[in-house]
Amino acid sequence: MRARQLEVFIAVMRAGTVTAAARMLNISQPALSQILLHTEDELGFTLFERVKGRLRPTPEALEIFPDAERLSAGLEGLRRKTTDLRLGRTGLVRVAASPPPAMAILPRAFTKIRAQHPNIVLRAHSAPIAAIVDMLRAGDASLGVAMDDRLPPDIEAEVIGSVGFACLLPTGHVLAGKTELTLADLAGEELISYRGNTRPADELAHAARAQGVTLSPSLEIDVSISAVGFVQAGLGIALVDALLPWHQFAGLAVRLLANGPEFPIALLTSRTRALSRADELMRDQIRAACSAVLGERRSKA
Repeated sequence: MRARQLEVFIAVMRAGTVTAAARMLNISQPALSQILLHTEDELGFTLFERVKGRLRPTPEALEIFPDAERLSAGLEGLRRKTTDLRLGRTGLVRVAASPPPAMAILPRAFTKIRAQHPNIVLRAHSAPIAAIVDMLRAGDASLGVAMDDRLPPDIEAEVIGSVGFACLLPTGHVLAGKTELTLADLAGEELISYRGNTRPADELAHAARAQGVTLSPSLEIDVSISAVGFVQAGLGIALVDALLPWHQFAGLAVRLLANGPEFPIALLTSRTRALSRADELMRDQIRAACSAVLGERRSKA
């Protein structure tokens, strides 16, 4: 019994007449009768007896009706699910991001998606860029957000913004009296910053050479958020990305680095894996959230 035949059978069982069933399905009576007769021919037994203008179900029809209703409900659920998937109203979206965009950009993007599409399941992963690439390749994440666009050829990197650096100082530090700092101001200070062979470290080293300044961190970090505790403990000044909302942490004075380098914020996807409609909606919201966050950072500078 095909889907249309199943639909007609259930309509007739519920309505009791061809006229009422045809009205339920919005088709003509002759068309419905033809489908019903063809169904009985294929099944090899009669489904309805014609009694005084009404259709009375045969014992065979009564036997299969509960299974037909369950199957019809499953098909209807499948139709709704496929429609929701096509329109991006449901599905699972997995985003992997390095800590700064995970804390600064994803909350805004996720809030928008949740408000517009509450049935989409969201999954966030905070990871270093090498792990993000592995997740995109394996299909464990469909979207990535990182602060680097120098990636392998199988990873698409769309630059959606750029961000500079900020200096985190212990409250009361003498340099906190300045509204902004330069690399020259940091010479001779105990410096907390990125380990070598990372994009931020490379950008800072290049800028320092160009400005004739020597930067030599005495404490190297992998992720910028880890600098907070070190600065609060008085171990030095941290030179980190300006993307994270640093002002929310107690015990820090935050000053932007003037005339410093910038590095990209990139939206990452795998070139070998297609995005679902829900993924595409999330991608749009990440772009918008990045633009909004960077706009707020500039307005406060």
